[in-house]
Order: sequence, then structure tokens, then C-alpha cells
Amino acid sequence: MRQRLISAAVLVPVVVIVFVLGDPWLSLGIAALAGIAAKEAARLIRAAGLHADTPFVVAAAVLLVLGTRFLLDFPEVFPAYEPPRSVIAFAAITALMAIVVIAGVLALRHRDTRAGFLSWAGNVLGSLYAGLLAALAGILLIAPAIPDGRPLAGVLDAGRIWLLILILTVWSYDTFAYVAGRYHGRGHFMNHISPNKTWSGVVGGTAAALLVSTLLVWGAGQQPLAGLLLGLAIAVTAQAGDLVESVIKRAAGAKDSSNLIPGHGGVLDRVDSFLFAGPAMFVALTWTQYFLART
Repeated sequence: MRQRLISAAVLVPVVVIVFVLGDPWLSLGIAALAGIAAKEAARLIRAAGLHADTPFVVAAAVLLVLGTRFLLDFPEVFPAYEPPRSVIAFAAITALMAIVVIAGVLALRHRDTRAGFLSWAGNVLGSLYAGLLAALAGILLIAPAIPDGRPLAGVLDAGRIWLLILILTVWSYDTFAYVAGRYHGRGHFMNHISPNKTWSGVVGGTAAALLVSTLLVWGAGQQPLAGLLLGLAIAVTAQAGDLVESVIKRAAGAKDSSNLIPGHGGVLDRVDSFLFAGPAMFVALTWTQYFLART
């Protein structure tokens, strides 16, 4: 517990400072997290039986984040667009094809064809898995404006407000799932993956996520129903992200993704929920923008 408190005391101020500074520091911080998470993911993937080239996996994950945030923001590359759906789709498909193709080419250097196949699979998996953090940088770009007069208007720019909504909703889910599961644990949930999960934790975490998301989305100028639906999507995907990382760690025979953060494990252990919840919110905001533009 002492190690956990010390680590939190060091890390929390750094996160807050980067968040307050905003871009480009915030996007660079997300890219750094993606790079560290990719390094940890590559190690776990190798331990699980696949092959993964750490330099490639790290570079691909970092470039996914930076490309999402900065390339799409260059008006000389992509002129003004509204809604951004077509541009985002183009960038995502290009990145996906590039990673799959380059990883395939790297696999050709193996004389053993099985090793080459495992290398291809591991490099693609590691790159795209850690690269899902690019959705957090994407939220900064496509976040809807906060109408004047709403409680959260003027607090921060729209991108950071919506990213904060994601963070607080995920944290509320994780916190109340832990509390409900620890003190009112009832019913096994996915215990073949994580033995401490209970249905009580799932229900408690989901209720907290729904409440926090509804209040914050209303404060950002959207309908409470939108906040309720977003909270449900985040709760489901945050739990899925946590479980998927547990699957990888079990396959690798590891308790934590690394020992980088004393008392907390690795970066991947801290961001696993966001790896799935971030894309869920990114897609929700993208389609919301699209439908609003059509009405």
C-alpha cells in the first residue's frame, strides 16, 4: 500500500500538469503511454508464444497516436471537412493496411515459416492493441463544442472536456466495481479469466459509470439520454478491456504487464480499460457529429 501511495503521489501531479497544459503536450503524453504500453504488450505476446519485434510494435503504436492527432489536423493535407467521418476512415484504413503489410514483410526474414507467421501475428496484434490509445488523441480532434451557458463551458477546451468525461467515467466504473465486489461480492463473473470478478462489482461499476457519464454529458450540453447510453458503452468496453488484458497476462503467465510502477504494475495495467473504452467513445462522438450535421 505504501508503494502504491508513493507512486500515485508522483504520477498524479504529472498527469494533471500535462492535462492542464493541453496540446501538443497532451497528445505527446498519450503517445508516450502508447509506446510504453506497446513495449509491455510485446513482452507479454512473446511470453504467450507469439513473436513480436519491440521496436516495430512501439514505433507503430506511437505513430498511430501522433498520426491521428496531428496529421488530420494539417489543413494543407486535409482541407476543412465536416463531418470528419470520411477522413478518419481513410486514415484508419491506411494505418491498418500499413501495419499489416509492413509486419508481413518483416516476417519474411525468418527462415522458419512458422516463426515468420508467429512474428507477423504478434507484431500486428501488439501494434494495434497498444495503438488503440490513438482514440484518446482522436477525441481531442472530433469532440463536439460545449454550448455557452452549460456548466462545463469555458472550463477547458471541448477536446479535453470530453476526454475528461471518458477518464472520470472509466475511473468511476473501476472504483465502484472494486468497492462493490470487495464488500458485497455476489456471483462469479468471468472467473476463468479473473478470479476476483463478481456480478456485484459489474453492477456497482456500471451504475456509477451511468451516473457520472449522464451528469457530465449533460454538463457538456448534450441530452441526459446520450450520457446514459455513453456511460453504458463505456462500462461494457472498459470491463472488456480489463478482461482482455487479463487473458493476455494469463497466456503469458504474468501477474502484471511490468513492474514499472511500484505497487501498480505496468502502464498497460493502468490503461487496459481505456484501450477499448476510448475507441467506443471515439466512434460514438464521430457518429453523433455525423448525424448532427445531417439534421
